[in-house]
Amino acid sequence: IMSGDWSSDVCSSDLKKLFLLDAYALIYRAYYAFIRAPRINSRGENTSAIFGFVNTLEDVLKKEKPTHIAVCFDPAGPTFRHEMFEQYKAQREKTPEDISRSVPFIKEIIKAYNIPIIEVSGYEADDVIGTLAKKAEEAGYTTYMMTPDKDYGQLVDEHTFMYRPKTMSAGFDILGIKEVKEKFGVEKVSQVIDMLGLMGDTADNIPGCPGVGEKTAQKLILEFGSVENLLENTDKLKGKLKERVEGNVQQIIDSKFLATIKIDVPVDFDESKLIREERNETELRRIFEELEFRALADRIFGKQSATTQKSSSPTSSPMTQANLFSEIENSEHENEIITPDSKEEEKYSILKSLKDTVHTYHLIDNEDKRADLIDKLNWRNLWSFDTETTSVDPIKAELVGMSFAMDENEAFYVPIPENREEAEKIIREFRPVFENENILKIGQNLKYDYIMLRRYGSDLKGKWFDTMIAHYLLKPEQPHNMDRLAEAYLKYNTIHIEELIGSGKKQKSMRDIDVDIVCEYACEDADVTLKLKNIFEKDIRSEGMEKLFYEIEMPLVRVLADMELTGVRIDKDALKQTSVILTAKIKEVESQIHDMIGKVFNVGSPKIVGEILFDELKLDPKAKKTKTGQYSTTEEVLEKIKDKHPVIEAILEYRGLKKLLSTYVDALPELIEPSTGKIHTSFNQAVTSTGRLSSSNPNLQNIPIRDDVGKELRRAFIPDEGCTFFSADYSQIELRIMAELSGDENMIEAFLSGNDIHAATAAKIYKVPIEEVTSDMRRKAKTANFGIIYGISTFGLASRLNIPRAEAKTLIDGYFETYPHIREYMDKSIEVARENGYVETLFGRKRVLADINSKNSVVRGYAERNAINAPIQGSAADIIKIAMINIIKRFKIENIRSKMILQVHDELNFSVIINEKDKVRRIVLEEMEGAYKMRVPLIADCGFGDNWLEAH
Repeated sequence: IMSGDWSSDVCSSDLKKLFLLDAYALIYRAYYAFIRAPRINSRGENTSAIFGFVNTLEDVLKKEKPTHIAVCFDPAGPTFRHEMFEQYKAQREKTPEDISRSVPFIKEIIKAYNIPIIEVSGYEADDVIGTLAKKAEEAGYTTYMMTPDKDYGQLVDEHTFMYRPKTMSAGFDILGIKEVKEKFGVEKVSQVIDMLGLMGDTADNIPGCPGVGEKTAQKLILEFGSVENLLENTDKLKGKLKERVEGNVQQIIDSKFLATIKIDVPVDFDESKLIREERNETELRRIFEELEFRALADRIFGKQSATTQKSSSPTSSPMTQANLFSEIENSEHENEIITPDSKEEEKYSILKSLKDTVHTYHLIDNEDKRADLIDKLNWRNLWSFDTETTSVDPIKAELVGMSFAMDENEAFYVPIPENREEAEKIIREFRPVFENENILKIGQNLKYDYIMLRRYGSDLKGKWFDTMIAHYLLKPEQPHNMDRLAEAYLKYNTIHIEELIGSGKKQKSMRDIDVDIVCEYACEDADVTLKLKNIFEKDIRSEGMEKLFYEIEMPLVRVLADMELTGVRIDKDALKQTSVILTAKIKEVESQIHDMIGKVFNVGSPKIVGEILFDELKLDPKAKKTKTGQYSTTEEVLEKIKDKHPVIEAILEYRGLKKLLSTYVDALPELIEPSTGKIHTSFNQAVTSTGRLSSSNPNLQNIPIRDDVGKELRRAFIPDEGCTFFSADYSQIELRIMAELSGDENMIEAFLSGNDIHAATAAKIYKVPIEEVTSDMRRKAKTANFGIIYGISTFGLASRLNIPRAEAKTLIDGYFETYPHIREYMDKSIEVARENGYVETLFGRKRVLADINSKNSVVRGYAERNAINAPIQGSAADIIKIAMINIIKRFKIENIRSKMILQVHDELNFSVIINEKDKVRRIVLEEMEGAYKMRVPLIADCGFGDNWLEAH
């Protein structure tokens, strides 16, 4: 909605649409939606709750266009419920610290939207909303209570609705009288209170009646109509239920009282103050800039030029460091006190830009100037450089120019002509400095620049310093792009690429931009990169990461770049065969589904599938519908009910096959680069927080390997002409690292015995000779072996193995009895994380765990699982990186012409010249198994074949 869309003159008596937002319920929902992958800005602040809340608010404003709106907060301190019942909400988890820090920002944002914030001392937000909703109804409004909290169902009537965010997806469900009655299985919405009074609410510590769950509560309320009538007729109950109800009469009465939302809170209903007003765009932009919500700001307001952005910043922020934390303390939901970190004092300072900085940028646009620059570069022991190109894909891009910086605030730009012959001539002029091994080359994402130079005939020798990788080591969970780094570390606002070339369909090529403008932009890049290097170099040293950075990550950049340049061949005919196999399998599964249901229908239609599952088969009486009125049939929904009918498993298989066909089989041929005839996968070195590599275009890590149809995809990856495919992968590397880190004698001995580790584990857990271990025992032991690393729970293991929880508990207990030092390692890892705030791999890679001491057990639990797993996963990632580097070194020493072409998880793949097979096998196994010496030796399995499938 554009500013000014809504004001008092649009609100006639027949158009009164009021939205009342339950602030904390929405904030919590937003925060936990990002719990596995939180949004962290460049200052290390978790902005998940703020970002999610703003998105939700914007969604409502745009889609629903309320005429009136307010946001209701719970007040600090106890409410009337606490005063009457001490234990009310006593068991509720402490507010996550990141939410406490977010609330003042959210309030500032709400104020900037010119939306009233309503808090009433002694009353919760739901009481305030309930009261306002009833008063609004009397004033002729249609009211939407926006909350994920089911308790609001009791307030719904003809003109008052629940506007409930969906659990696992964007969008909202609108619940009226009919929907609430269906959801709770009651005859009247007022009976929702009776339901809650009987079944209780563990989140609010409303006890209810012990032993009475949702289904029993439904049955009782349908029979007796209300809690009061039930208690007057307990003689009609029998057995244990009669005992439970009669033994907890007062508790049931109290529980109903606690669950009842008040509608008589002392709060005025002032229509004029609830009118949807024009938002304060300037203030919102300031806050969003502070929080680094640039994309969100652009989406809401449209893009702004750099000049406008820089000039619109106020000279002082209305939310200073002091009053920010004062507001945190005063508005804290659980009355906790958050102490500000003095190191944060500068985070609100105003950003400088190029126009505020004294700088000297030179355009080097002829041969004499280039010769002079080359001479300068050759006499220096380090400089930064950057390439300007026509594309973000280095395999397709053309060089437009290069920039260099030797001293801060001075830089040089060399335009490169479009004519390839002339371009390569200029690059040849610079080859002596690019290939001078005594000069340290500095860049931001050097892999890209190296690939560009290689494609234009030059190498890039000597040591490298990549500022993106340096920051990745220092702050793996934060963004690493140069614009963000400049803001965070230099307090500097760079010229953004979109300001030059635009975006979308109207985006220009860098070659279309005036050379003087490109000169400023390119020189700034090289200049900023040099400044960042001067900061990160010291930080890398102080954090003890020099060896990790210079001996592992930096050499790996070149290895990955060479792999990308080499690429991998794809057998189109094999893909066609796989397509035929997949299509036939899809039709077979589709036919099975039709037979199970007894009719032909469109299995690919979620709407039709939902109607069949929930209307016809009635597999879930509580099945949720989307806003459009169709049932939700997401994978998560279906997984929960897959045991109720065999058709669910078939539908999931059908969807998996269809996804495989579209994501890989049909997509891979489109990724082939015409100039090379190969796929050039991008290997991402600075993405995962554990240190593992990822890949894109295609994402190799997601190629399925367990099912036969998925394996067929690997058949399409083939070696170069006249070569053979060679694959080598580590055997159970993470378990071996677990044995090393824990020092558990039993696990070490199990590995050293040469027996299958999963069979050996099963033999110890079930106390049988290894030769008597059944396949089922081994399967369960294998799941436990790998599950323990990821902190699997009794419930999780039971679900994974489809066994009773009691058996899962016995299995886990037996596991720790078998390997007692693994439990000690897990406890020690958590203890170290609590003391230091981070954990480390065997090679000093750090994983910061900001939530390890959180008072909220859910948040803390994620951090504790990472404390256990990160050193294992990260060490495995470091080891395979060392192996890759050493293999390539050996290839060069022994003049091997075969190529490493793919890395996937713990596996390396090669295109091998036939007469080099034995040498390559020997080198690869020696370097993989010798990458790190442990008490349990590293083992690599390998194989040759005509394609990846055969070799693997």
